[in-house]
Amino acid sequence: MVEVMLRAVRVDVESATPLLLLEEVHGSRVLPIFIGAPEAAAIAYALHDVPTTRPMTHDLLNQTISALGGRLFNVEITNLVGSTYHAALRITTNTGEIVVSARPSDAVALALRSGAPIMVNDDLMASEASELDDADVEGDPEDLLAEMRAFLDEVRPEDFE
Repeated sequence: MVEVMLRAVRVDVESATPLLLLEEVHGSRVLPIFIGAPEAAAIAYALHDVPTTRPMTHDLLNQTISALGGRLFNVEITNLVGSTYHAALRITTNTGEIVVSARPSDAVALALRSGAPIMVNDDLMASEASELDDADVEGDPEDLLAEMRAFLDEVRPEDFE
């Protein structure tokens, strides 16, 4: 497994779809994963510590894992089937480990809230990641947040058909 960090959440201009960029911690490859708008918002909330009056779904799951005596050990982006990425949550408990299937976007949102490492399968990283220049993903955090807000304000359900 290759440890990655969330490098950026962007909106792909051509498809008007949010995109995660996961960069390897000890290297320069970046794995892009298209995600849904609600998941992009959840990740943006976690990245920018946006306060909410009630727990969001990922906050609730994180609190539930803790309340049951567990800890999110890591999240793993495990494989690609067709054009769909698959992930797993590895949760440690006092009785052992539990592995739960998840969407990569939900796994990343949960990892950001819990501080758990994000891992990518070696073969998947080798086949799907690419080298990106800093100019491709760098940006002012306020600009990125504004870009995401503008996308969420303008997106319509029919954009995803």
